Amino acid sequence: MAGSGIIFVLYVLAHMYGNLKAFSGHDAYNEYAEHLRSIGEPMLPHGNLLWLMRIGLVAALVVHVYSAAALWRRARNARTTKYVMKKNLASSFSSRWMRWGGLTILLFLVWHLANFTIGKVNVQGGETNDPYNLLVDTFQVWWMTLIYLAAMFALGMHLHHGTWSAAQTLGLTNSARSRRNAKTLGWILAVLVAGGFSLVPIFVLAGVID
Repeated sequence: MAGSGIIFVLYVLAHMYGNLKAFSGHDAYNEYAEHLRSIGEPMLPHGNLLWLMRIGLVAALVVHVYSAAALWRRARNARTTKYVMKKNLASSFSSRWMRWGGLTILLFLVWHLANFTIGKVNVQGGETNDPYNLLVDTFQVWWMTLIYLAAMFALGMHLHHGTWSAAQTLGLTNSARSRRNAKTLGWILAVLVAGGFSLVPIFVLAGVID
């Protein structure tokens, strides 16, 4: 769980940085999108390295989901009796919502790939072959932006608790200072990633990016 989670943290940081290219305009964003497909040339055919990266991410996703299911089953089997108190005051909201947040992110990921990568669905009925125009057409629709922002909130909460949990799993929270550092890092990643991803749809909807 921790190992696959670290892979995804590195990926979303890189992906977020690429998304911010939208602020540089049409040509800069499309050049970035094309560069992703030309990485590795001429040693590899066009787009092959990108597909290898996708296969690696799918493998990490399978490991992450399987680990989550295994941990959930282990926790359920270890609990021989139901808790008397239903309201858990000791745990944080992000930790209690971890399972549902992960499911929300998974469902959003399916739609996100259909929207921008696999199916390339333009909800306004416009062209789909121009990455920048597809981006703008998508987030000019208010409910698409709302769905995206809700998913980013779920991602932020997932990163917040996931960072702490991964640090604990790897034995990096053995002191009060290290525990504080893990919690701080979790907040930093949550705000940086979720906030960074949210900037583009918000500015598109506001008409700043068009």
